[in-house]
Amino acid sequence: MTLTFAPPAIAAPQDLDRTLRNQGYAVVTPQQVAALAGLDLAALLAWRPLWNDLPPDNYLRDGGRYRRRRHACFVVDGATVMLAPHRPHWQPVEYNALHGGMQRHFEPMQAALVAQAAWQQLLAWLGQVCSQLKGAQPWYTEAHQFRIDTTDGIGRPTPEGAHRDGVDLVAVFLVGREGVKGGETRVFDATGPNGQRFTLTEPWSLLLLDDPRVIHESTPIQPVAEGGHRDTLVVTLRAGNFQGEPAR
Repeated sequence: MTLTFAPPAIAAPQDLDRTLRNQGYAVVTPQQVAALAGLDLAALLAWRPLWNDLPPDNYLRDGGRYRRRRHACFVVDGATVMLAPHRPHWQPVEYNALHGGMQRHFEPMQAALVAQAAWQQLLAWLGQVCSQLKGAQPWYTEAHQFRIDTTDGIGRPTPEGAHRDGVDLVAVFLVGREGVKGGETRVFDATGPNGQRFTLTEPWSLLLLDDPRVIHESTPIQPVAEGGHRDTLVVTLRAGNFQGEPAR
């Protein structure tokens, strides 16, 4: 039997901003994601096969083979979503002690996803959430498709441990999980002992994080069936510039 803890989802869509301000994070159900973003949930669920074509992450310093990913950058300004030139992903070591300080070149996300109007609408909604929380401005946005698998018997969604991302808002969508146990989400107050633990299980459930206020991690996954894996979409929004670039 696999023990999971249900996430503390917001009671109603209008509670989202208040919840983020009160506790620094919010969990949104798939139905609420679709309603708030003005999308059909079926359209989001239809993207799942695109996670079957992710190249290996060749930068894992623990020697693992458990992570596959694609990456793309955008500038979200109000309702306008612009695809930025493809660039390497970079984080400072103070936010990622394991993989920070180096430029990681990942394959771009496919046009089959990022050219869709629904994709642009999803990013525009996240920009709206961030602007409501932080003030209206352009948001330098990075999107990451992840698959964590159990090729090595264990897969680590966050091999760097509990961390911040060095951005203004982090959105973690669970796209799907099959044949695994574990993958528990943990969110802690960045300046105190308070924390929550829960497991996202429904496809397109969402964890939103006010990154300066909280640290987060996901525990390792283990297989309960052959081919076990956990798929996520992680979107980060940052004011001023992409990390590693001069302020604009």
